[in-house]
Amino acid sequence: MSLSFRLFPNRGLVYVRYEGFARLDDTLQAFARYAADPRTRPGQKQLVDLAAVTGYEQDFTKLMQIQAQKADVFAANGVQTLMVYYAPTPLARDFANLALRSWNSFDVVVALIQNDEAQSLELLGQPERSFSDLLQNA
Repeated sequence: MSLSFRLFPNRGLVYVRYEGFARLDDTLQAFARYAADPRTRPGQKQLVDLAAVTGYEQDFTKLMQIQAQKADVFAANGVQTLMVYYAPTPLARDFANLALRSWNSFDVVVALIQNDEAQSLELLGQPERSFSDLLQNA
């Protein structure tokens, strides 16, 4: 699986892209890199692109452990984090719904699922209408 992220600190935004089979260990490693990045700030909005996911690991207990670690970073200074999962396929929506359920016990994350790039960006307060425009312009 390929998992990448790109920080846009001037916009308070992080773009995360999953490709292939989503493994929880890969998520944990990528999040550790994000948490260690000096540009990381509490409350940065998260845009999680699941369009290219071909499958995902279904270990809810492990997912909850990872989400708890993420919540510690997201909750610093008592701020909430807006997370939008872009899930345009049935498989991506299944994966996004699993992630959404895993946030239910954490009040530090407001998570939403969208199937349209423009709507995802609008919810995050971004002027672009597509992810490619965001990646080029931000």
